[in-house]
Amino acid sequence: MTHHLAHHDVLPPLYPALPWLALAALALEALLGYPDALYARIRHPVVWIGALIGRLDRAWNDAALPTARRKAMGVVAELVLVGAALAVGIALQSLLARLGGFWGTVATGLVASGLLAQRSLHRFVAAVPRALRRRGLEGGREAVSHIVGRNPATLDEAGVARAAIESLAENFSDGVVAPAFWLAVGGLPALLAYKAINTADSMVGHRTPRHEAYGWAAARLDDVVNLPASRLTALLLVLAAWTRGRAQAKAALAAVRRDARHHRSPNAGWPEAAMAGALGLRLAGPRTYGEVRVDDHWMGDGRADATATDIDAALSLYRRSLALLWALALVFAWIS
Repeated sequence: MTHHLAHHDVLPPLYPALPWLALAALALEALLGYPDALYARIRHPVVWIGALIGRLDRAWNDAALPTARRKAMGVVAELVLVGAALAVGIALQSLLARLGGFWGTVATGLVASGLLAQRSLHRFVAAVPRALRRRGLEGGREAVSHIVGRNPATLDEAGVARAAIESLAENFSDGVVAPAFWLAVGGLPALLAYKAINTADSMVGHRTPRHEAYGWAAARLDDVVNLPASRLTALLLVLAAWTRGRAQAKAALAAVRRDARHHRSPNAGWPEAAMAGALGLRLAGPRTYGEVRVDDHWMGDGRADATATDIDAALSLYRRSLALLWALALVFAWIS
């Protein structure tokens, strides 16, 4: 028994503090963001992850291979990627935990904060209504091109506004709630693994001739790891809508129940439908990515002619939802 206790005492004592770690990361990211000077010096962890994904893609995604073999190589690449992320996360967390309980949590939270996007998401989305008001449609198209993958040249002003709001809803889930969730569940290893999976999906998880087979594993795994956060994000948006009025919350919940499952993504429809219902809008629907037109289901049954003012309202709802996320993290930290 004495030997067992002595062994346990030398293990990094960070696991019971994981909810506090998530809260620290959220607070530090909101305060500091990811400093430009740091990016200029060492880039961003997602850039390093992307470099590994690109190298694996070039080395293992051979167009001459049969489809089944390319799919298998994609599975192997995903295993290598996630394994590398977990290994780095375990090493970092163990190293930082040696600083001790409070300072270990703060230091690890500072590292983790660079993988959250609550501040940068707000900044990029808020630039769209400013551009629409100052420079009109062309300004709005240029601003929204930084946050969406669709062809901005095909968008009118309502389309620009809807695209910004859809990006805010989806990236609230993928860029804020999901990283915070996995950080609270499994610390830095789980957070880095999530970011690796999510980045792989954005780079190779496409239904194109080059990536449909090789990127199959990346796309399917991303669907799985985003499932809990997408539902939690929808709930946060519904609750945030309730702080603005019971009717808005009721409309948000109705849109989620009616429309979320019809989205082409098994996850994106949840926050988009909640946002659409809360704002009295229709989001998603038919749109163009590059030269490819996607006839997606509408989320919400409100008006489609969104405006810069609607983006402002969406950002207000986002800030309220963030406050609820922080409160939820604090509750779980307090009872842990």
